[in-house]
Order: sequence, then C-alpha cells, then structure tokens
Amino acid sequence: MTTTPMPAFPTGFRWGVSTSAYQIEGAATADGRGPSIWDTFAHTPGRIADHSTGDVTCDHYHRHREDVALMAGLGISAYRFSIAWPRVQPRGTGAANPAGLDFYDRLVDDLLAAGIDPVATLFHWDLPQPLEETGGWLNRDTADRFAEYADLTAARLGDRVKLWITLNEPFVHLSLGHATGVHAPGRFLLLDAFPVAHHQLLGHGLAVSALRARSTSPVAIANNYSPVVRYGDTDADRAAALAYDALHNRLFTDPLLGQGYPPGFDPAVVRDGDLDVIAAPIDVLGVNYYNPTGVRAPEQDSPLPFEVVPLDGYPRTAFDWPVVPDGLRDLLVGLRDRYGDALPEIQITESGCAYDDAPDADGRVHDPERIAYLDGHLRAVRAAIDEGVDVTGYFVWSLLDNWEWAEGFTKRFGLVHVDFDSQVRTPKSSYAWYRDQIVRR
Repeated sequence: MTTTPMPAFPTGFRWGVSTSAYQIEGAATADGRGPSIWDTFAHTPGRIADHSTGDVTCDHYHRHREDVALMAGLGISAYRFSIAWPRVQPRGTGAANPAGLDFYDRLVDDLLAAGIDPVATLFHWDLPQPLEETGGWLNRDTADRFAEYADLTAARLGDRVKLWITLNEPFVHLSLGHATGVHAPGRFLLLDAFPVAHHQLLGHGLAVSALRARSTSPVAIANNYSPVVRYGDTDADRAAALAYDALHNRLFTDPLLGQGYPPGFDPAVVRDGDLDVIAAPIDVLGVNYYNPTGVRAPEQDSPLPFEVVPLDGYPRTAFDWPVVPDGLRDLLVGLRDRYGDALPEIQITESGCAYDDAPDADGRVHDPERIAYLDGHLRAVRAAIDEGVDVTGYFVWSLLDNWEWAEGFTKRFGLVHVDFDSQVRTPKSSYAWYRDQIVRR
C-alpha cells in the first residue's frame, strides 16, 4: 500500500458497501418466505465446502438495525442490498407476500433515516425453487415472471429506493450455475447454457420497463467483468482470448447497449423484438471486478474454445484470486473505448477480497491485506477517472463476513467480522480505514 494520500474523488461520488440476501439474511422460512434454488442446493449433500447452509448466516433479517448502525458508523452514502425474490413471491408467481415486503420496507426506511441511499438489486441468484422446477432461466416464461416480481417490488418501494439494479452478475449465474454446475441450480450444460443468458437479459429488459412505470429512480445492471490476459502468441491463443472475452465481458454488455450478441452465440432462442427489449436504456452500468483471467488455446479434445490458466506473479487472496488493482483501470478504460457514447455512467458495484481474518487476543481484527487491496483498487478507479471514464461510485464487497455460496463460511470478505455462532459483529481495521477515506472526501 502506498503511503501517499488517497487522491480526491469528484464531488457527489457515491461511497457504499454491498451484500446479498441469501448470504446474510437467514430466516429462511420466516414470514412466508419460500424456498430458493440456493436452499435446495445448500441442503444437497456434497455441494457446499463446509456442509453449511444459508438458513441463518448473519441473521440480518432480525438484526438489520444493528447492521444499519454499522453502515452509519462508516459514513457511507449508499447501501447495495438484494431483495429475496422468494420473500416477495414465495412461488415465483402470483400476489406479493406482504410480510416479505414489510421487511424491505423497514430496511429502506431505516437506511433513509440514517442518511444512506437504498440501492436495491432484484436478483442475486436466489430464484424461487418452484420456477426452477418449470425450467428456471432455461424457460422463457421466467423472464415474464421476473418482470412481474419487479413490478410488485417497485410498487411498494419505488418511491424510496434511489437506484434499482435488475440482475447481479448474470455471467456468473450462467457459468457457475448452469454451465459447470458449481453453483445452484447445479446444471452442467457448458455452451448449451446460452438460453439462460438470453432469458436473463430478456428479463432484465422487461424489468427495466416495469421499474420505470413505478419509480423515477435510475435503473442499472451489475455485470462481472474480467480483463483477459492471453498466454501464448499463436493464432489459436488469440482466438481463445477473443472467445473468452466475448463470453465473459461482451455477452451481457453488447446487447444491453444496442449491439446485439457477439458472433458465435446461437440466436435460435432470440425472437423478433427481443433485442429491442434488452436494449432498453439504462442509467448506470454496475461493474463488479475481482481479477483478470489468464486464457490460452485449449487442448484439442476440449469442449470449450479456450482454457483458463492461473495468473502468475501477483499476491493472492484466500480465494487464490490474483490481486491486480490496475486491471480495474484497464477494464474501465477498455469499456469506455469499446462502447464510447453508448456507455452510461459506471458505478463499481462490487470490489473486495477474502482473507482469513480472526480476532486477536484482545478481540480486535487486523486485516492489513484488505486495506492494501482497497487502497490499490480505489487508486485504480481514480486513475480511470483521470483518463476520462465516468465513474460515479464504489461499493465494497462486503459489509459483513457472510455465507460465500459453495464455499460456505470458509471465505471472509467483510469489513466487519461476524462470529457465526454468537452473531457478534466486530469491525475490522479495514472498516476504520474505509471510514477514514470517506470522511476525508
């Protein structure tokens, strides 16, 4: 971490933290909540690294006021959370569950009372299980059900949510949930998973229309991006890098910005008018960044047109991800250069790292590696702004240590340490560091 002061950010820059519903809420059956694909997946033996589930996790459902107080102590201006679709529509269809929406009503009001903008994500991977049983995102009807859910949610919260995000990381939900089966719902379709991509994007476009009918707040999507680092200099290596870039970085962006799908993706499920729905104008592009991806040509018998390889020569997180802050600057400048005037303003909707944090003998949690990580990535954002990229916000992933999907409780991303047995929250040294950066702005 550099010892020079953090450069100033533009006036009005949005400072925030992010979480997601299934990772922190718990209360899996409270007040009429129905099961999601992650409830089913987590309760399937062998799916989760430590055999845990999200049944309780941080118990945010019952402790949200304690967590809002932690946010207020940080001095953040915005909190990005997700709404659990199964709380709002336990079966994924039909009338809203009032008790489920009541929780988010209380959360939004408490955030506003603390001077924090509510930023609500509608889908962070917790599809209602009954919809999965009719095909999930492989079924075109799920896009219509998503728009219906967006309408019900915005009808209740649309006067107070300050930014809507339709989908979180549709690429990750496609790749890990449907192509390789590592995440819920555990499908192993490889490149046959394209309908999942199209129906998520179609649902996004339909939800944009539903949100605009109920709310005057801006609308966004949060995409995961990863700059491609090519290993090798053969024609096959170059083709592999282009193929991976098209899948990870362009598949969920080109259509949003009116450019249609990149070459090579099966248009069979795309109907007349779909691309116009998907390209409904958005106000903000959410960028989630963790690391670049090394790519080279695959072995001859590979079912994929690329091979992902580890990046050497960088510090690594507890997730074994390389720490490459300048990759974020490269990414932001690259988005600007690729899309030009079609690109809306950008907010960094996730940026963070997992390390093996634990309280010391005095009960304090020191995490200097996380401080160095955040320092480097914020400087990368500032450098991109200096190069003319319109970046207007930064959300740390995550406020709390949480339940980290297939890794269970084995990976800690939080600015706040959580003892999952006692539910005691302990702000880490990175919490104080981030607070100080915000105070100086």
